[in-house]
Amino acid sequence: MVRSLWTGATGMNAQQTNVDTIANNLANVNTMGYKTQAAEFKTLLYQTLQTKTTTANGQAKPISSQVGLGTRVSSINSMFSQGALLDSESDTAFAIEGDGFFAVRCGDGQVRYTRNGDFNWSLGTGNTLVLCSSDGYPVIDTQGRPISLPNTYIVNKIKVDTSGTLQYPDANNNMQSLGVQIGTFQFQNPAGMERYGDTLWSVTPVSGPAINEATSNAVTRSRVIQGYLEGSNVSVADEMVNLIVAQRAYEMNSKVITTTDTMMEQANNLKR
Repeated sequence: MVRSLWTGATGMNAQQTNVDTIANNLANVNTMGYKTQAAEFKTLLYQTLQTKTTTANGQAKPISSQVGLGTRVSSINSMFSQGALLDSESDTAFAIEGDGFFAVRCGDGQVRYTRNGDFNWSLGTGNTLVLCSSDGYPVIDTQGRPISLPNTYIVNKIKVDTSGTLQYPDANNNMQSLGVQIGTFQFQNPAGMERYGDTLWSVTPVSGPAINEATSNAVTRSRVIQGYLEGSNVSVADEMVNLIVAQRAYEMNSKVITTTDTMMEQANNLKR
């Protein structure tokens, strides 16, 4: 009976993490570029209750007698399915259609990756124009450099084609390439990346190195769409169903503990 107390407790702890994960998904339902998460569970060790045989001649039993010792969270997986494309009035709003990621250089000098294309032009050193994320991190081009332009350009005239190439109208109002292309990158195992706040991800040995779409023929290139942002891929209906299931599982594990407590109380009262 004491074993069942600990088993129920592990189930409650696991479902609490499950509820926390679902709550985080619902809280970020309107976060641009957010990718939903799902908690995965695994069983704990099993304890053998009886030996392999109960007969005098040592004949083996066809079925073992083992009992589990509960569960725990094994991983929290990120789902990288495509989010809905939402119309935006900003000229520096970009959505990715495909498996690619934008790259930004954070304040610690590390390059991190995001699906949130809510960018803005900012004044950089030397009075230049630098394309930055909403947090002020410079956006990286296909050469691994921050995207920077002379301040002589009018930012609302800068256009970006589906390959991510920046264009500007000439004297005849014909769009001409500026020779700068927004970098898009892919990963062999994007689920292995480590989250770094908000909608940023860091490279890990599990995810593999970033694959530059502009220089690799091993991946299908993504499309960059100006004037749109990628919304989160959180399904509110699915998350509410998952929340109900997690709540019921939590209640059942709690019931195990109260039932075990009642059984132990009755056992203690037998001597009276």
